[in-house]
Amino acid sequence: MSGETRTVEDLLEVFADRVTPVPGTVPVAVRVGAEALFEVGLRLKETHGFNYLANLTAVDYQDRFEVVYYLYSVPENRGIVLKTAIPRENPVIASVVPVWPAANWQEREVYDMFGIVFEGHPSLKRILLPQDFEGHPLRKDFAARR
Repeated sequence: MSGETRTVEDLLEVFADRVTPVPGTVPVAVRVGAEALFEVGLRLKETHGFNYLANLTAVDYQDRFEVVYYLYSVPENRGIVLKTAIPRENPVIASVVPVWPAANWQEREVYDMFGIVFEGHPSLKRILLPQDFEGHPLRKDFAARR
């Protein structure tokens, strides 16, 4: 049994209905309920050695946002992806900066481009656009200025 398989089985056992495997993905991916994201992230780091947040991004599906976390275990040379859906009407999710400090600027970028709020972030403000910029350019409903 691979390390990734053991990790997913552990998450399913500990978090039951708050984690769902995404079949046929490489690296292994799981969907995580937004309310469990921080706990799952902490377990992945402390119990399974996923010590590096390689990338954090978001996808706009028009009816919801999905925040995607690419995690890596440097010592064990393996990866896992977490996917978390959040509603468009209230795009708020817990910050994972306390788990992976590298999330700091990545959460700010997602906030800047999509308007997703990372609750508990130490300094959530725009990072790419001017502070007075209106809107979030990577949202599908963003109307570009001409």
